[in-house]
Amino acid sequence: MPQSTSDPLIVEPNSLTEIARCGNILGEVPVWDVAEQALYWVDIEGKRLQRWHQPTGALTDWRFEERIGSFALREAGGLVCAFASGFAFFDPPGGRIDWIARPDAHDPGNRFNDGKCDRDGRFWAGTMDDGLTRHSGALYRLDPDLSIHRMETGIGISNALCWSPDDRTFYFADTLDREIRAYDYDAATGSVSNRRLFASTHGDPGVPDGSTIDAEGFMWNAQWDGWRLVRYAPDGRVDRIVPLPVQKPTSCMFGGPDLATLFVTSAIWDLAGGALAVQPMAGSLLALDVGVGGLPETRFRG
Repeated sequence: MPQSTSDPLIVEPNSLTEIARCGNILGEVPVWDVAEQALYWVDIEGKRLQRWHQPTGALTDWRFEERIGSFALREAGGLVCAFASGFAFFDPPGGRIDWIARPDAHDPGNRFNDGKCDRDGRFWAGTMDDGLTRHSGALYRLDPDLSIHRMETGIGISNALCWSPDDRTFYFADTLDREIRAYDYDAATGSVSNRRLFASTHGDPGVPDGSTIDAEGFMWNAQWDGWRLVRYAPDGRVDRIVPLPVQKPTSCMFGGPDLATLFVTSAIWDLAGGALAVQPMAGSLLALDVGVGGLPETRFRG
C-alpha cells in the first residue's frame, strides 16, 4: 500500500468481502435499492448495468449499445440514465430505452460520467472529456418535469456528486484537477453557489473518484490509483484512510438491510500482467464494514 501502516489515520475495515468477481473494466456508481434489497452498478467501458440481489445472491446484467455513465432509480419504475451521449429512461424488464435529451451533443469528444439524485428527486450528472485532457465538461440537472439546467462548466472529469445530510452543501469533484469542491446548496430551488475547495489530492497517491455521505455527515471518497477510500470530515479534514486490495477503486455506496455495509466498485482499466496478478479483486464489487452507516438514496421523481 502507498501509505505507511504507522499512520494513525489508516484504519483497516472491520471486514472486507468480495461480493462479485465481475472483472469490470470500469465499474462505477453503485446504487442501493432499499425496496428490492439489491445493489445496482455499471461497467462503463463494458456497456452494462449490473444488479446483485442480496437476499438470494443472484447477479443480473443488461448490455447496451453505448456506454452508461450513471443512473438513478425512478419512482415511476425503471431507471433514468446518463448514457455517454445523453439522458434516457431505461425499463429493465422490457429493455426499452426512451431518449430525453443529449445536452452535450455540440461536443462529440465529451461523454457523461458520474451522476446522482438529490433528495428532491432531481437527477444530476456531469460530462467529461473522453480524451482526459480538456476542461470541456459540464454539470447538468435533470428535473422531474424533464427540463435540463447547466449548473457548471469548464469541468475535466465530473465525479463525486453528493449532498450533506442537511442539504446545505453540495460536493462535486473534478478528477482532472485532483480537487473536490463544495458549494452552498439551496434545496428548494436546486441551485448552487459559492464554489470553494473542499479537499485536494495533490501530493497524494490517488485522485478523487466517486463519493457518498454517511449518516454522520462525513464524505467517503474512492481514490483512483490510490488503493484506498478516504473519509473526509464536513470541514474537509481527512478523518480516516481505509486501505483496499485494489489499485483503482471507483465509487462507494452504503447499503444492506440496515445501510451499514459500504459497497465499493473498482476497475481493471489499463492493468495487465504483474500489476493485475497482485490484485485479483480488481474490477470486483467489494463490501466493507467500516463501523458507520449511510443514508438511503432518493429516486428520480420524473
